[in-house]
Amino acid sequence: MVGSVGVPPTAAEGDGMRAVWLREFGGPEVLVPGPATDPTPGPGQVLIDVAHANITFVETQQRSGRPGPFAITPPLIPGNGVGGVIAAVGPDVDPALIGRPVVSATGGSGGYAERAAVDATAPIEVPDGLAVDEAVALLADGRTASMLIEAVGVRPGDRVLVEAAAGGVGSLLVQLAARAGALVIGVAGGPRKVGLLPGLGADHAVDYLQPDWADRIRATTGGVDVVLDGVGGAVARASFDLLDPGGRMTSYGLASGEWSSVSADAATARQVTLVRPNTSPERLRAYTRQVLADAAAGRLRPLIGQRFPLERAADAHAAIEARATVGKTLLDL
Repeated sequence: MVGSVGVPPTAAEGDGMRAVWLREFGGPEVLVPGPATDPTPGPGQVLIDVAHANITFVETQQRSGRPGPFAITPPLIPGNGVGGVIAAVGPDVDPALIGRPVVSATGGSGGYAERAAVDATAPIEVPDGLAVDEAVALLADGRTASMLIEAVGVRPGDRVLVEAAAGGVGSLLVQLAARAGALVIGVAGGPRKVGLLPGLGADHAVDYLQPDWADRIRATTGGVDVVLDGVGGAVARASFDLLDPGGRMTSYGLASGEWSSVSADAATARQVTLVRPNTSPERLRAYTRQVLADAAAGRLRPLIGQRFPLERAADAHAAIEARATVGKTLLDL
C-alpha cells in the first residue's frame, strides 16, 4: 500500500463498471455502490477482470479515518487485494499474459470494483490446483503468516500461542506452526471461534473472553515459547506474561483496537525477544508465492469464513468490526 491514495486517474466516477466508493470517512454505511469509469491499462500495466476482492482489518480502520500507517484521502474506491483473470495489457506488455488467473495488490486502492489496472509486475499467477478465491484469501494473510513464522523461528517442540487464531492470519498461523512441529495453543474469542481451532491443528483451544484463560494455559503447558500477537491490548500483555525466558514475541494486529504495549525494557527484563519481521517487498512477494504453492499442494488451507457480493461491502465491514467473522472475508463479483 502507499502512504496516501486518491482517486486513480482511470477510476473516476461515471457510467461503466460496478464499484464501491468511499467519499467520506465514517461507519460502514459510507461505503456506497456506484458506477466508475472502466480503467484502461497504460504502459507497463495490465487489466484484471476481478472475481474476488479481499478485505483486511486495516481497510476498516482506513474507512473510519483513524490515523495509521496507511492514510487515504477520499473520494476513492477502496481495496488493495484482488483476484481474477488478466483481460488486457498495456501497449508494451506481453499479450501472452491475457487469460492468466492471478492475484494482485492494487497499490492501495481500486480493489472494490469489477476491474483493476495494476503494474504488470504486481500480479502473481495462481498455480494449478488452487482456486482463485482461495488464492485471494491467501494474498495478504498468507504472506503475513509465513513471514511471522519465519521471523520468530518456530522450532519443533516450541509451545506457540496464536492469538486471534480463528481469523484470517491466525488460522494460517495455527496451520504453519503445527506443520513446523510446534505445540500450538490457539486463542480466540467465543465458543464458535474456539470450536474451529482443533480442526486447523491447534493442540489446545482457549477462549480469551473467559477471565481465567491465561491461567488455564499456564496450568496446561507451564508457559509458552512464542507469542504471535494479533489482538494487542490486555490480551497481548497477558500472553507476554506467559513467555518463559528465551521466548519470542511478535505483534502483527490490533483486533482489540490498540497495539501491544509491551515495551523493549519489559522484554529485556524478562529475557524475551520482541521480533520485527523483514517486510521488504521482495520478501513479501516470495512469501506469497510460497503460500500459494503450499495451498495448491494441499499443505495449507485458507479459512474463508464469509462472502458478500460487491454491493454489500458495507455489510462486510460491519461484520468484521462486530467481530462476527471467522477466517477471511471476501467480496464476490
